[in-house]
Amino acid sequence: MATSSGLPPAPARPHRNGARPAALLSVTGVVAGYGGSPVLKGVSVDVGTAEVVSVVGPNGCGKSTLLKAILGLIEVEKGRVELDGQDITHTDTYRLARSQIGYVPQNREVFDALTVMENLLVAGQSLGKRRSRQRITETLEAVPRLGALLNRRAGVLSGGERRILAIAMALLVPRRMLILDEPTAALAPGLAADFLESQVPGIAARGAAVLIVEQRVHACFAVSDWAYSMLAGEVHLGGRPDQLLANDDFAKSLVG
Repeated sequence: MATSSGLPPAPARPHRNGARPAALLSVTGVVAGYGGSPVLKGVSVDVGTAEVVSVVGPNGCGKSTLLKAILGLIEVEKGRVELDGQDITHTDTYRLARSQIGYVPQNREVFDALTVMENLLVAGQSLGKRRSRQRITETLEAVPRLGALLNRRAGVLSGGERRILAIAMALLVPRRMLILDEPTAALAPGLAADFLESQVPGIAARGAAVLIVEQRVHACFAVSDWAYSMLAGEVHLGGRPDQLLANDDFAKSLVG
């Protein structure tokens, strides 16, 4: 049976339904863009430890721009980004990626000339040889489809296989937070559902905060603890996924 928004109801979720955890990442009133008129017009979002938070909305509403502003990939004109109370508004994204925040952008490049195994070794080199091998073994158990591709060069992988490799590389080094920009893009529906259902909740269960931008709204909401809907560079709605699905304005916001 559909909700009043016209979308089917989300399946029952095993997540807590009580108060949200304290924010690990806090974005407050951020204004940012690429020169000219700002794309983001005062956006505020929070993500707590061990919480999965999704950001959805029509194409061009500013979802990916928000992630880039958080990571310092574009200049924040106004507002503040904090990680565990520390101002990271203008912090170098690469330093964050090495230490506290893992990031998988829409078009993350893997190393085409290297094999899948060599890509994983590069991703885990900061861990040391022994720990890196251990984490690769654990990651391959979590992402078994890579097991048959270990000796294949990344440059000959399909788009979906490259995407899986990029995600695995991001999962290799445990971090306090993982930011995923359209992680299921280029994945077949079954593969996308498997990643969202089996991987994302597990990442949060191990204590990481997860911020995810996704086009597969229903599948993403099924594993999210909180969600934000963006429209024209602003947060249009925020709440628990079932609350958004029951809101008539939410369906309208998805098509801009």
